[in-house]
Amino acid sequence: MGNRIFVGGLPWAAGESELRTHFESCGEITDAVVVMDRDSGRSKGFGFVTFETDEAAASAIESLDGSDMGGRSVRVSEAKPRPERNDGGRF
Repeated sequence: MGNRIFVGGLPWAAGESELRTHFESCGEITDAVVVMDRDSGRSKGFGFVTFETDEAAASAIESLDGSDMGGRSVRVSEAKPRPERNDGGRF
């Protein structure tokens, strides 16, 4: 298991500081990103948190999957590598 987790079901108003706050009890966070739509500038409702250790990431998955964040139940799982694109990054 890696030290990066996927967080889905984020409240639309949640930013990176709220993401950090929600997960900081599990361990040292090195990065927290809420994925934004490049056209509208709004959150896509998911993000990623990178912890200093694999153990902290595992703790976050175990303890915070299904937890309440801003009135929504967030899904927390191990982040999967982004699939390879064959179209050269074009539409």
